[in-house]
Amino acid sequence: MLWKTKIDSNIKNLDLRQNPIIIRVNKFNEESAKDFANKMAMAQNTGQKVIPVVIDSYGGEVYSLMSMIASIKNSAIPVATIVEGKAMSCGVILFSCGTKGYRYITEDATLMVHDVSNVAWGKNSEIQASAKETERLNEKIYEILSNNSNKSKKWFNKKINKKGRADWFIEPSEAIELGLADKIGMPQFEIEVKLKINIKE
Repeated sequence: MLWKTKIDSNIKNLDLRQNPIIIRVNKFNEESAKDFANKMAMAQNTGQKVIPVVIDSYGGEVYSLMSMIASIKNSAIPVATIVEGKAMSCGVILFSCGTKGYRYITEDATLMVHDVSNVAWGKNSEIQASAKETERLNEKIYEILSNNSNKSKKWFNKKINKKGRADWFIEPSEAIELGLADKIGMPQFEIEVKLKINIKE
């Protein structure tokens, strides 16, 4: 992600009370979800008008993804999601949750959608319960994709079925067509600091 700082020439020394927050997501686990929530909370108090979330990830834990989505939903300011390289599995779901109009994918980036995976062991009842939960989560992610695109949940399921429930790789142009992305390219984050002196009577 590129950013530049424009500082009023009258300002000689600058010490921001809080630096703008740019969040990078590479993993989806409990530690990264906690860090994501903390940075989202901090960003609400910096004065920035948008929170850039840069995603370059192969995916990870679905429950951690849901925690990150909750942080985005509760943000008082827009969240720009930017795919830099890849957004696979949990990554593409998080990407789709950016504020509409603020979802960017770079020209050579790749999205990948697939079913929720499950490795279960133990007693038969435990395996069955795990399979049921996997099915619930699977329905959930396709519902999120549907809500964040111009396609129905049924459409996504049919698409995955046609591919034999295998990984589905998506190019930037297709992401735009599906309504999962809004713009192709890397946005520039600009920090502008001004000096304003008024006389009040």
